[in-house]
Amino acid sequence: MVKSVYVASLVSSIVVNLLFIIINIYVGGEWSLSWSSKAAAEAEAVAEIACSGHGRAYLDGLVGDGNEPVCECNTCYTGPNCYHFIPHCTADADSGDPLFLEPFWMQHSTSSALVVSGWHRMSYSFNDNTLISQHLESLIRKLHAFVGNAVTQDRYIVFGAGSTQVLSAAAYALSLANSSSSQSPTRVVASVPYYALYKQQVEYFNSEKFKYEGDAHTWRNRSESDASTNVIEFVTSPNNPDGLLNKAVLHGPNVKTIYDRAYYWPHFTPIPAPADEDLMVFTLSKLTGHAGSRFGWAVVKDETVFNNMVLHMQVNSIGVSKDTQLRAFKLLKAILEEGTQIFDFAYQTMKSRWERLATTLSLSNRFSLQKINPQYCFFYNKVRESSPAYAWVKCEKEEDKDCYAVLKAANIIGRKGNVFGSEDNYVRLSLVRSQDDFDILIQRLQKLVSEEDGAISM
Repeated sequence: MVKSVYVASLVSSIVVNLLFIIINIYVGGEWSLSWSSKAAAEAEAVAEIACSGHGRAYLDGLVGDGNEPVCECNTCYTGPNCYHFIPHCTADADSGDPLFLEPFWMQHSTSSALVVSGWHRMSYSFNDNTLISQHLESLIRKLHAFVGNAVTQDRYIVFGAGSTQVLSAAAYALSLANSSSSQSPTRVVASVPYYALYKQQVEYFNSEKFKYEGDAHTWRNRSESDASTNVIEFVTSPNNPDGLLNKAVLHGPNVKTIYDRAYYWPHFTPIPAPADEDLMVFTLSKLTGHAGSRFGWAVVKDETVFNNMVLHMQVNSIGVSKDTQLRAFKLLKAILEEGTQIFDFAYQTMKSRWERLATTLSLSNRFSLQKINPQYCFFYNKVRESSPAYAWVKCEKEEDKDCYAVLKAANIIGRKGNVFGSEDNYVRLSLVRSQDDFDILIQRLQKLVSEEDGAISM
């Protein structure tokens, strides 16, 4: 009897407490925040700090004398509210920081906002003892199906800290997959102009398993005739720096290929067909613009390669941060809920930038741009031009052997051609930075072109 009374009392207490919690959360016909209210208020307060449209304040950013967040200004702007323009500053067109998508997320603050509890995912692994969120993996598959840019059916998904870590894991896994009687390291190659990270990673890690050997074209005959030569070819498509939809140069049983598909989104290129390679690498940074979140993934066909990549991630970092996976989940969920909105915004932004740049340099006899042929895009169901992330600019005059120096003298910082294995009469200019950065770049280029002898007039 006593036990029955105790149980009844306990149940009654639990019910009363639950009702109390519900009443406190649901007040006046609306849900009211409890533990998250302070965090939400702090985030809203910082977001409302005015920086004249030329900067941002952050919860974890710079603080003033009163320990309150203050504006962090864009390039060429300064002052307490970033209102002061620095007239003779340098246009920064070097890095691939994808800040062009920041306005989109400001317009979609509700769907993309995230509040994380202090006890969120404190374990190394998820409940299924893996390091990968199954819900996030499912969203990635749905996203590729929606865009039509990659086949994921009957493929494995690997997560990494940005595509940087995924590319390293892929090279490691494929070097193990290569088998021959040769004891020499696997040769790593890429077509010029190539993304410099491939070479940098191989040389930095200085592994006995692989060695960087330069331009893929120089190995075409040797790799196909020498069965003892193991090769890994990096193929960037669309290419960084010139935006071309590259294909593998080398083929054969001793050749493994890593397709870097970071820019294979409607922002930057027509989508002529779903990519269907054995190993494809993607990154959140060029999809949503969240480079700082450090999240990338690979779509892998071979189970052994997949397992070796997972092993690399476990040893290297015990997987990707659970906070990062949550951020990626929230962003991809917002994208899928809003249909084509992010792709429409991003494509129109990049298309406008490319057209402005092309118009400016069309008046020049000194500089030229890469040529990219239009293609049919199945995402937009029409033939369309590319809207590449970078301009691959060539200095046409013989005396302008160092194109980087020519542009630097005009207060423009790009990236030297030799970084990509190319000649120094080429420079890469980034088109994906903030609107301020792009506007200043165009101003500097217009001034430079107008000072040419024989420049074409509008």
